[in-house]
Amino acid sequence: MAKIYEFAGLRPAGTLAPQVAELPYDVVSSEEARAIAEGRPHSFFHISKPEIDLPAGLSLYDDRVYAKARENFEHFIGTGVLRADDEPGLYLYTLVMEGREQTGLVGCLNIDDYLDDRIKKHELTREDKERDRMRHLDNLSAQTGLVFTFYREDGAGRPLFAGALEAEPEVDFTADDGIRHVLRRIRDGALIASFKELLRPLPLYIADGHHRAASAVKVGLERRKANPGHTGHEEYNRFLAVVFPHDQLKILPYNRVVRDLNGQSPDEFLEKLGRHYSIEETASGSPREPRRFCMYLGGRWLLLSPRFQPEGDSVARLDVSILQQTVLEPLLGIRDPRKDMRIDFVGGMRGLAGLERLVRDEGFAVAFSLYPTSIDELVAVADDGGLMPPKSTWFEPKLRSGLVIHRIERTAGER
Repeated sequence: MAKIYEFAGLRPAGTLAPQVAELPYDVVSSEEARAIAEGRPHSFFHISKPEIDLPAGLSLYDDRVYAKARENFEHFIGTGVLRADDEPGLYLYTLVMEGREQTGLVGCLNIDDYLDDRIKKHELTREDKERDRMRHLDNLSAQTGLVFTFYREDGAGRPLFAGALEAEPEVDFTADDGIRHVLRRIRDGALIASFKELLRPLPLYIADGHHRAASAVKVGLERRKANPGHTGHEEYNRFLAVVFPHDQLKILPYNRVVRDLNGQSPDEFLEKLGRHYSIEETASGSPREPRRFCMYLGGRWLLLSPRFQPEGDSVARLDVSILQQTVLEPLLGIRDPRKDMRIDFVGGMRGLAGLERLVRDEGFAVAFSLYPTSIDELVAVADDGGLMPPKSTWFEPKLRSGLVIHRIERTAGER
């Protein structure tokens, strides 16, 4: 069902990868990126977040931001910081976090597979974010960030990955956050063909990077229209991705904090909550099973166990949906969590201490700790054509941008 293609990646030259590679553009603020890149001329943030090289306060969507991205990109290439590989191939990307390894196959996926839903989505994209990534991609004629996908592994892929891991790493470094990143090239034609055969009958699922995928597809479609000599084999017909076996991935909880109790006292809120949940004090702030929530209120953790049986489709049965429909909306007045400024979302890496600090020191009234969404739940929603509520999954470790780049050069027929 899904096709994967070799490409000649544009990569940091020699030993520069640790100096170049950075976290994805959308997990750090402009201020954070500016501080990280200070004194580091090879940081990929000069390309992925080029506003750091322009006056503070400039709109992120100003034409000068995209022009700066292209200028910096061309400078990296012109000075030899980035160099193209001599021939197309696939790549193997291994990440190691706290002793746990996950290895994915880096290649290009077909935009028609995306359009025909052979690459399945579970998240609603925002037009403003799509437009931003489209302008960035179009100005560079390059895809600089990986779309994070996975397939359901039944054991057939394990021998292929084991064989590919025998290749010597071309990049191997540990970043400041303790995550190890290893990149290998796959040049063996027979092994590449076997990987293609493995994935051909399978659907792929986007885990993270919905906006990167959607923007790459739309730029590809625009370039098709602009190219009278279009054949279907041009690089703009494909987008950069990494494909992991599903059983190597780990989803962390995506927790919630709310600034006030919607005009209620803590006792009033607990009384209403107790109509639908049994409430007991707990020493741990982490739920030990699905359909349970831990709540930090008044300096203590409380375990919420539903008095009802969750019903509905694959989306309605998600813990994030249950919390939204039974607590956040009816009791706390959070009707649209995408827009309501009274709610914030805290990725699992920040831990329970982060939730406690927000309530204790940052003016929030209550925090909710959730059991993480499972891979099976994500697949069920995607297969049903559903959309998860915002901030349902937090994948760790994060892929680094700048390790390998896919160029989609303009053709003579394009303006």
